[in-house]
Amino acid sequence: MQPKLDDKTEKLAKKISWANTSSFDESDIIILGIPDETGSHSIWSGTSKAPDRIRRISNERDIYYEKKLQCLALPTKGLQDARVYDYGNIKKRQIPKTFDKILSSSKIPIAIGGDHSNTAEILKVMAKKHGPVSLVYFDAHPDFVSHTRNYYGSVITDSVDHIDMKSSIQIGIRSPETEELANIEKHGLKVITPFDVVEQGMKDISKTVMDTIKENVYVSFDMDCLDPAYAPGVSVPVPIGMESQDTTHLIKKIVQRGIIGLDIMEVCPKHDLNNQTSHLASRMIGEIVSSCKVY
Repeated sequence: MQPKLDDKTEKLAKKISWANTSSFDESDIIILGIPDETGSHSIWSGTSKAPDRIRRISNERDIYYEKKLQCLALPTKGLQDARVYDYGNIKKRQIPKTFDKILSSSKIPIAIGGDHSNTAEILKVMAKKHGPVSLVYFDAHPDFVSHTRNYYGSVITDSVDHIDMKSSIQIGIRSPETEELANIEKHGLKVITPFDVVEQGMKDISKTVMDTIKENVYVSFDMDCLDPAYAPGVSVPVPIGMESQDTTHLIKKIVQRGIIGLDIMEVCPKHDLNNQTSHLASRMIGEIVSSCKVY
């Protein structure tokens, strides 16, 4: 049962707590939701509820009320100079037009899904603008299935023409199918598993990632990359995953170097535990915003 909010807080909850401007034109970073799960094959439905739930929880838990004073619980170094606009939600079919508008205005989109197949549509727009992207793909699954297409398990297959494989990398992989392993080897895609992190440590892993990526970096983050201890509310949870502080630290380093866009997919509020995953997604967005290289 969600706590009932007063009218003022209810209105605020429609925008993510990190939004600090009401002007699209004046913003550097655009937050937008894609509440679509038509590409999901999971038996656990509900990722379409994630954008609005993450917004709501960000207002409930990332804003403190001290008597009549409202205080934003900032990320570690504040929001810096980033101006953040919450665009609201769009339909999947609106991705090309909306992202074209955002990219044409030289702004950084941060999309909240929805299922991971939304990312394939975003990558098409990114590649049209920038050419094949340097993709950093955080996920428990490679999403490199070939026998079925246009769903959340074939994102990489559906995006092969839009990705520069030599400068791309997958992180957190621990549940691949046989054909996915073959596709990874065929395309020479670099993969980091949670066991690599344990053996090499985050310092060496960070160096590997930073040495791999080039220009036009796009980050896609499936919340099931994380161990279910940190993110239980996902549509396909897989044990033995990444730790939240490690992945957030790594994303911050990538973002500080410069990105063309980022998404967070596969939060499944219906299967969450006390909105733990939605709150984690909100905190991650705050840290990402605070690290974005804006001009």
